[in-house]
Amino acid sequence: MDMALSLLMLGALVLLAGALYLWRSRNERQRPLLMVLLAMIMLVNVGIWTLPDASGEAPVARADR
Repeated sequence: MDMALSLLMLGALVLLAGALYLWRSRNERQRPLLMVLLAMIMLVNVGIWTLPDASGEAPVARADR
């Protein structure tokens, strides 16, 4: 599970870098915006899995058991 979350974080960073590159060099709008949206969704998913809930335990800790 740790590897999957790490890959999600790396993928989000690569998407953000690619969106910045497309926006700056090719002056595109739609594709970089969609890439940023996808990166934000990936980051929210990582947050959902790693942030603790009301009981104080993160879902990723329960999934590892």
